[in-house]
Amino acid sequence: MKKWITLLLATLVILSCKTRKNAVQNPSENDSIQVVNSDNKKPIDAGKNISDRLTFYESIYIHPKFEQIKINSKITADNIRVSPLDATIYIESDKKIWSNINFLFFNAARAIITPDGIKAVDKYNKNYIDSDFEYLNNLLNINFIDYKTLEKILLGRTFLVVSDRNSKITKNMQGYQLESIVNQKIVTNDQEREYKITMHYSNDYDLIYVKLQDVKSDDAVEIVYDQWESFENNLRLPQSVKIIIKGSKTSQILLENTKFGFTRMETPYSVPTNYKKIEIQ
Repeated sequence: MKKWITLLLATLVILSCKTRKNAVQNPSENDSIQVVNSDNKKPIDAGKNISDRLTFYESIYIHPKFEQIKINSKITADNIRVSPLDATIYIESDKKIWSNINFLFFNAARAIITPDGIKAVDKYNKNYIDSDFEYLNNLLNINFIDYKTLEKILLGRTFLVVSDRNSKITKNMQGYQLESIVNQKIVTNDQEREYKITMHYSNDYDLIYVKLQDVKSDDAVEIVYDQWESFENNLRLPQSVKIIIKGSKTSQILLENTKFGFTRMETPYSVPTNYKKIEIQ
């Protein structure tokens, strides 16, 4: 797969790494746990268990609705020499994610993602792809990406299921810390995978940090959200999204969201007749 489509899909899919398994201890309800700060690597006292979990769940899952969001971004990736690249990401809630990547004044790549699957065209190399989510999950060696999950990841929304039975939630001065006490099992097409989950939220319930740790290897994905901005109707969006891939694959992708808009826009997508369909290896 050529570099423009690779970057485009990595940016949109976010979790383009291998994830496998990791054993997790089951702490008692009164145990104190330690959470590692991704920036300075120093442990933070996770504080006390929260009693009002209903408010916490409502705050991390229920967000103001929107019809469409346009995001102008600068994308930096450690495996792309020409970064940062200019990108436009346009989301129509529950319907489509459209993205366009430019290098200098050249339109390098374009993609459109719907609940039915993913299409992307590499204008620089005159190639294109057309696949469903199963195909993409197999490519990335994960099994939980669908349209709605991807939309939530891009907007800094909680995309994993947490509950009293599988998570421990504590509160300290920095905010809320969540750690799984039971590995999250996700089964698709008779394939089961397990993940250890860590999530940090601010005192205002903004998602700050997510880590999915493979329970049988050192492979992990971390997503760091920063500089949350407020808009009308209490809508909040992150200006910075950093994806860190560790383990058998190592790379970083940084999205610096420089501007947000909320008007509807055209989302053109077409494949010229002389372009070649490529298979993702």
